[in-house]
Amino acid sequence: MSLFFATGSSTTELSDDQIRAGLFEALAKLGDRKRVLAVPPDFTRMHSQSGVLTEMAAEFFGDKLVDVLPALGTHKAMTDHEIATMFGKTPRHLFRVHDWRNDIVTLGEIPSEFMLEVSEGKLDYTWPAQVNKLLRDGGHDLILSIGQVVPHEVVGMANGSKNIFVGTGGVMGIHRSHFLGAVYGMERMMGRADTPVRRVLNYASEHFTGDLPQIVYVQTVVNKNAAGKLVMRGMYVGDDKECFELAAALSLQCNFLMMDREIKKAVVFLDPHEFRSTWLGNKSIYRTRMALADGAELIVLAPGVHEFGEDATIDVLIRKYGYCGTPAALEAVKQNADLSSNLSAAAHLIHSSSEGRFTIRYCPGHLTQQEIESVHFAYGDLATYTAKYDPEKLADGWNSVDGEEIFFISNPGLGLWAYEGRFND
Repeated sequence: MSLFFATGSSTTELSDDQIRAGLFEALAKLGDRKRVLAVPPDFTRMHSQSGVLTEMAAEFFGDKLVDVLPALGTHKAMTDHEIATMFGKTPRHLFRVHDWRNDIVTLGEIPSEFMLEVSEGKLDYTWPAQVNKLLRDGGHDLILSIGQVVPHEVVGMANGSKNIFVGTGGVMGIHRSHFLGAVYGMERMMGRADTPVRRVLNYASEHFTGDLPQIVYVQTVVNKNAAGKLVMRGMYVGDDKECFELAAALSLQCNFLMMDREIKKAVVFLDPHEFRSTWLGNKSIYRTRMALADGAELIVLAPGVHEFGEDATIDVLIRKYGYCGTPAALEAVKQNADLSSNLSAAAHLIHSSSEGRFTIRYCPGHLTQQEIESVHFAYGDLATYTAKYDPEKLADGWNSVDGEEIFFISNPGLGLWAYEGRFND
């Protein structure tokens, strides 16, 4: 188990040449490889710079890179345009589509006793360690798992083994890991590297990957510099959890804004190219909720949002039950087979509710007022609210609009915002 390359700090800005040199240095240490599988994120993680790294890996390995499997999880397959935009010159014929319902193998099963322990007695089901069958049966001698470490609502800090067991995971594994995070409490997990879901993923990595090729992780830390440009602050390459832990420590410095006072009105912009569903766009809720005061208003400018769930079944469930809060969602799971068999949807219903503590005003580009209000959000007209809170004119952070103080976030996927009193509680 080794760390092949590590660099980064909260002030580092890695150039493309430095990124390439560091990646090539790490990959050269692996020795000769014949069949390489790259597992980068999909277009919803465009800002991670994982597309650039995948393109560089293709440059390094040449025709020995034989498959690229974007870690879709439950997301839709990438379009040709998205692949070209994100992955540049990486050959299009290498890309495969992950099907979380059908293309799955189970490597092992975590016992219910372990799940009962990590969930503090709340859940006693087993957890299947599922991955796309290509990882086990594709005849590769290296899996290159590429991705950004950033605060995350389900696992605490994204990436590491999550990219494998959720990004290429199966129905049961994804459902049960999401639900574990929800019942444990997302506000207890976000911004923390050691969480119940992470312990489950680490258990799977330690016990069930013996039949897989060597997995090497390329972990990035990305945020905006003072000029508002996205920059890579760190890159860590290794085949054990030290790689993830180093990136997680830096991400907390770069992506976690601890605030000394609460926000009474927040405006979050969802890039229409990145956020087209509330399944993704509700990062605007997850990542800000610990910074919002009781009675606050969260205004979500969502010009690209046209659906609730990217998965058709989950879309139906969101429309049926709405973002109803923890007690109602847990009761619905007990009473309804359609929700109890789709626990990641139930988890999403919990994560996306303010629990009555603040107002969530969604301003969608392609959903009606009736649709928005039917899932228990307040509705806002996109044109009206964009005219008042113009993303092109607002700066990230505190702004004054018509004498009113608001807090603006241009991309909720890049960080986590919390009031220090609420986070420490």
